[in-house]
Amino acid sequence: MNRSVRVGDTLPPVRPAPVTRTTLALFAGASGDHNPIHIDIDAARAAGMDDVFGHGMLSMAYAAQLLTGWIPQQYLRRFQVRFSAITPVRAEPLCTGRVTALDAVDGEQRATVELTITLADGTTTLTGQAVVAIPDDDPSS
Repeated sequence: MNRSVRVGDTLPPVRPAPVTRTTLALFAGASGDHNPIHIDIDAARAAGMDDVFGHGMLSMAYAAQLLTGWIPQQYLRRFQVRFSAITPVRAEPLCTGRVTALDAVDGEQRATVELTITLADGTTTLTGQAVVAIPDDDPSS
């Protein structure tokens, strides 16, 4: 990435593998979030759901993957999201981002990026915003 970033630019989309029960079990172990509604169908049903569903933080991790695939993590200045729908088992999330603003802050150029995760049926499960510093083109800086 370089200073040729412009408002309206889109990030290369990220399409993680479909969410499976294995995905949820592995994420529970990795994150320490063992809430049974994400891994135990009986607990999910007791909570009024038809099945287990993805952790919100799993969706946030997918959004982070979108960002860090575009720019190194060290340039991330702010990252915030809002969860708007659950991610069911077998869902196929699509993570997208679009540059909505460019600003000079604290001596660096920063891009504001609008983030969205949608499912194949059009459901938006996450919206958010990130601010990233745009590194100089000069590798010696």
